[in-house]
Amino acid sequence: MPKTFPLAAIALSLALVGCETMKTMDVSKLSDVGGTAMKAMSLSDGDIATMSDQSCAAMDQKNQVAPANSKYTVRLNQVIKSMPTTINNRPANYKVYVTKDVNAWAMANGCIRVYSGLMDLMNDDELRGVIGHEIGHVALGHSKARMQTAYAASAARGLASAVGGVAGQLSQSQAGDLAEKFVNAQFSQSQESAADGYSFDLLGERKLERKGLVTGFQKLASLSGGASSGSSLLSSHPPSTERAAAMQKRLDSGK
Repeated sequence: MPKTFPLAAIALSLALVGCETMKTMDVSKLSDVGGTAMKAMSLSDGDIATMSDQSCAAMDQKNQVAPANSKYTVRLNQVIKSMPTTINNRPANYKVYVTKDVNAWAMANGCIRVYSGLMDLMNDDELRGVIGHEIGHVALGHSKARMQTAYAASAARGLASAVGGVAGQLSQSQAGDLAEKFVNAQFSQSQESAADGYSFDLLGERKLERKGLVTGFQKLASLSGGASSGSSLLSSHPPSTERAAAMQKRLDSGK
C-alpha cells in the first residue's frame, strides 16, 4: 500500500516554504518538502535531545554566558535551589546570558537559559515563576513540538537533512539556524496557558510564593509594547495582562 501523508503535515510543509517558493516549485521539490515535514514530525525523543544539545551549544557559543562568580549566576543558583533538577528524566542545566534582552527559554534536553535583562526586571519570586513556566513547556512536551517545527522550517529553507532515524551531527551554522528558529518561535495560546498552570502548580507543590506569576506577567505586559522581535517571552499569546489575571484568579480561588 502506498504511504500517505497526513493533511496537517502537508499543510505545514506548504506554509513553511512560502508563497514565492511555491511559484517555482516542481512536483519533486514539493515531495521533498512533504517528506521533510513528515521526518520532523516523526523525530524521536532521542533525536530531539541530540538536536537540542547541539542547538543549545550553538546558542551558548553565540551569547555571553555569565561565569560562575557573576552576580547573575550566583543569584540564579539561589533562585533555583527549590526548583527541579531533572525534567522528564533529563538533568536540568541552568545558565544566564548576559544581555539586556528580556527572555528565557528551555529545550527538551533540559537546557534552560535565562537572560540577565529578565533578572534585572524581576524579583526572585517572579523569576521563579517564569522559570517554572519554561520548565512546564518541557515537561508538557511543548518544547519537543517546537523543535520539530523549527527543524521543519530550517530544512524547508535549504538546510541539509541531518536526521535519519537518529539525529546526525549538525554543522555549526545549521545548529545555530535551528536554535534561532526554536528560540524565536511562539507557542500556542493553549500551550502558554498550560505552562502557566504548570508553574503555578509546581510552585504550590514546593510551597513557594506564587504571587510572582501575577506581578511578573504584569511587568511583561508593561514592556510588551516595546518588545524586541527576538523576545518570544514578550510576544505572548494570550497577552501578558490576561495571563496575570488568570493567575490572580487561581490565587483568589485557592486552587
